[in-house]
Amino acid sequence: MLDTHARKYVQPIIRDTARSCLKMGLNPNQVTWAAWVIGMGAGMLVYFERPILAVFLLWVSGYLDAVDGSMAREANRMSAWGTLLDITFDRIVELGIIISLAIRHPHSQLLLLLLTASIVFSMTVFLTVGALSEKKGLKSFYYQAGLAERTEGLILLSLMTLFPKDLLWSTGLFLVMEVLTGLQRMGEAKRLLA
Repeated sequence: MLDTHARKYVQPIIRDTARSCLKMGLNPNQVTWAAWVIGMGAGMLVYFERPILAVFLLWVSGYLDAVDGSMAREANRMSAWGTLLDITFDRIVELGIIISLAIRHPHSQLLLLLLTASIVFSMTVFLTVGALSEKKGLKSFYYQAGLAERTEGLILLSLMTLFPKDLLWSTGLFLVMEVLTGLQRMGEAKRLLA
């Protein structure tokens, strides 16, 4: 929801960073890889119980995740391979945080597993509709907006990391948002594809 409705407010900053990266000779895929490495570092820091630094790296990774797409559009270098890397690495970073939390907080493992299943459900609908839809958006595929998009995920992963005593509540909220997003996307898919 925030990615769809609030992006216009931060896009000028993202675009300026994208242009600076292009001037430095970086390409979008290099920034995608950097975002992934930094995001994996965040997951490791969650494991080593360094929550503030972990959340900082998570948001740097998320910011670079927005920059790489802007770079691709600015340089007219959008590619299917870049899209695949971007979406895959986003999920791996999220899983890194979730797995580290599950190891550190065994009492929450079942709920974290259910959260992971809800992310798989929502992303399966998202990716399938993107593949089957003839519509194209600003991105290289049809982008279905939803209640829980990347920014909401980063916010909730941050809360889960910073406030482990409230992990059951924040994980439960994330789970509900993902399920509702998946169902919302299924409803839209029926209208688009039926």
